[in-house]
Amino acid sequence: MNYSDYINPPLSLPSALATDEGSPLWNNKGDNAWQLIATNLVCIQSVPGLVILYGSVVKKKWAVNSSFMALYAFAAVLLCWVLWAHHMAFGTLRKNPHLIANPAFSATETYLLRQSKIGWVPMADYVLYQFAFAAITVILLAGSLLGRMNFYAWMLFVPLWLTFSYTVGAYAIWGGGFLCGCIIDYAGGFVIHLSSGVAGFTAAFWVGPRHARDRQHFPPNNIIHMLAGAGFLWLGWTGFNGGSPFAASLIASLAIFNTHLCTATSILIWVSLDMVVYKKSSVIGAVQGMITGLVCITPGAGVVDPWTAVLMGALSGSIPWYTMMVLHKRSAFFQSVDDTLAVFHTHAVAGLMGGVVSGLFAKPKLLRIMYPTSTYGTGLVYSVSAGSRRSLADGLKQMGCQFAGAGFITLWNVVVTSFICIVIGWIIDLRMKEEDLEIGDDAVHGEEAYALWGDEDTMLLRPRRLNPRIPSFCRRRDPLPRQ
Repeated sequence: MNYSDYINPPLSLPSALATDEGSPLWNNKGDNAWQLIATNLVCIQSVPGLVILYGSVVKKKWAVNSSFMALYAFAAVLLCWVLWAHHMAFGTLRKNPHLIANPAFSATETYLLRQSKIGWVPMADYVLYQFAFAAITVILLAGSLLGRMNFYAWMLFVPLWLTFSYTVGAYAIWGGGFLCGCIIDYAGGFVIHLSSGVAGFTAAFWVGPRHARDRQHFPPNNIIHMLAGAGFLWLGWTGFNGGSPFAASLIASLAIFNTHLCTATSILIWVSLDMVVYKKSSVIGAVQGMITGLVCITPGAGVVDPWTAVLMGALSGSIPWYTMMVLHKRSAFFQSVDDTLAVFHTHAVAGLMGGVVSGLFAKPKLLRIMYPTSTYGTGLVYSVSAGSRRSLADGLKQMGCQFAGAGFITLWNVVVTSFICIVIGWIIDLRMKEEDLEIGDDAVHGEEAYALWGDEDTMLLRPRRLNPRIPSFCRRRDPLPRQ
C-alpha cells in the first residue's frame, strides 16, 4: 500500500452491502427489504384481514361461505396473475395504446430476477406487489355479494373479472395505456376502489338480493373478530400506500403518515355523526368510517400535505356517511340493489372523492419527487395560487383528466361486469336457491362456523340437496346415507 493510501484510504462498502451474484449493483437492499415487507402487509389485509372481517360481519349462517369467498379469490387471482394477467396489466407495451398489453407468463426466473421497471428492486417484488393489489380488489368486490351468490358462479367470476376488467383499468392508468401519465392515482383510488365499488354494485344487481329475512335483519356474528379483521386492514394499509414508491423514501414515509392521519379523522367524524343523529356510537359505523378514510387517502397519499389528509378524512367520514345512511334509504335505485356491505358507498364514493380531491390538492413539489419524469398537472388549488394563466390551465386540465379517468373506470366496469354475469348466468345459476338461502353454510359447504352443543346431531340428520345445474364433476359426494 502506498503512503497516500494511509492518508486517504480507498472507499469500500461493508461486506453486507457489497454486490455479488445474489445482489447485483442495481439491487438496493434497503428498498428490497421494505418492498417485501410492504407486499406482505398488503397480502395480510386480504388473508387473514378480510377473511376474518367477512366471516364476522355477516350472520352466523354465512360465516364460512363469506370467509371462503375471500380465501378462494386470493388463491385464484395469484395463479391467474402469474399465468397471464400481470403481463396484460404491466407487460410489454404495444406500438399504439390499447386497452391491455400482451398476455404472457410471468413466473420465470429470467423475468423475476431482473430489475423492476420501478425502483431498484427485483421484478419479483413488482409482480407480487401488484398481485396483492389485484387480489384485494376482487375480494373487496365480493363484499357486495355476500350471503347469496352461488359459490360455483363465484369460482368462474373471479378469473373472468380479473382478466377483462381489472387488467384493463390497471393498464390504462398505471401500465402504459391511454390514461397513463394523465391521472393522479397514487395507489389505486380509481384502479382498485372505484372499480371494486362499481363492479360490486353491478354484480349485486345481476345476482339478486339476499333472502328477505337476511336483508331485513343481518347482524354480525362476532363484533370482536370483526374489529380484529378491520385492524389487519388498517395496519396493512401501511404497505398498501407506503409500498407504492417502491423505495424506502421520503414519499413512502409521508404516504404512511397521511394514511393513518386521514383514517383516524374519518373514524371520529363518522362516529360523531352517528352519535348526533342516532344517539349511539356504532362499532360497525366506526369500521365503515375507517374503510372510507383508508380509501379516500389512497389516490393522493404521497402527493398531498398532512393538512389535506385531515380534510380528506373529514370528507370521507361525512359524505359516504350521508350517501349510505341518508341517500341510500331515500333512493329507490339504491334500495333496488342489495349491496351487502355497502361497498359502493365505502369504496366507489370514497375512491371517487379521493381522486377528485387529489386533483385539487396535489402538491407540485411532491409530484416532482414521486414522478420526476411525469406529465401530471399541478393540483388545481396550487395552480390558482400560482397566479399565471399557464398554471391555471394545467390545473384545470388535471381536473378534467381525473373526471375522465373516473368516467372510464365506471363505464368499463358496469359494461364488463354485466357481460360477465350474463355469460355465467347462461352456464350456472348466479344466485343460490331459496331453500339453500334459508340454511346457509351447511347447504353450501356442509360445514358451519360454530359447533354449538347439539348442532352435530342436527347436521347428521339434515338431508343434502344437489343443485341440478351444477356439473356432476363439481358435486361433492355425500358419504352419509340420505334420511
